[in-house]
Amino acid sequence: MKTGPKRAMVMAAGLGTRMRPLTHAMPKPLVMVAGKALIDHVLDRLVAAGVEVAVVNVHYLADQIEAHLAKRRDLEIRISNERGELLDSGGGIFKALSHFEGEPFFHVNADTVWIEGTSHALERLKQQWQPSVMDALMLLAATVNSVCYEGKGDFVMDAQGRLARVPEHHVSPFVWTSVEIVHPRLFDAAPGGRFSINPLWDRAIARGRLYGMRLDGIWMHIDRPEAIAPAEACLADLAPV
Repeated sequence: MKTGPKRAMVMAAGLGTRMRPLTHAMPKPLVMVAGKALIDHVLDRLVAAGVEVAVVNVHYLADQIEAHLAKRRDLEIRISNERGELLDSGGGIFKALSHFEGEPFFHVNADTVWIEGTSHALERLKQQWQPSVMDALMLLAATVNSVCYEGKGDFVMDAQGRLARVPEHHVSPFVWTSVEIVHPRLFDAAPGGRFSINPLWDRAIARGRLYGMRLDGIWMHIDRPEAIAPAEACLADLAPV
């Protein structure tokens, strides 16, 4: 039986500009949705999936995030300090790689919220994870079953789960939920400093090593204040009692 990653990288260093004015005085990960800070929605899911160590990067209003996280006792939280320079998605993970000791880990944005379907998404990710053939395994949501998402989708997926970018002038039925399992090899030859993870995904696509798995529940795209009320309504209606 697979045990899956015991460690996670939680991205909490962003400026949260689309969530203004709420983020004028607080970082986005601490915005409340259904009575719980966004980052606690994420950490609760990770703890339920057996994660024991969460590395959280911080930059904007970092002291508030650190003070909030200090209250948790159900997992070890390590801070990756980006106060001096915001490193973007790839650089932030690269800076923290030593915490994962060469082992695969969950990579999750601090503002992603979903309702489970008939199974637990992170448990399914662990079961489908195959490090011999995958550099990353993404959790994808159906765009038609996502709340407050209005984009054109992020990836196309073949019958074996391999991912590719959406061709120009096309749409995709799948959007990345900001959740994935990553092998540290994805960052081999990464440049360091500030950089996006997207070129590393493209390299994995070229090698046939970027895979996806569909969420069978509902994902909420909470990127602006106006998305909070619909997300809370969905959680109230569909979340299990």
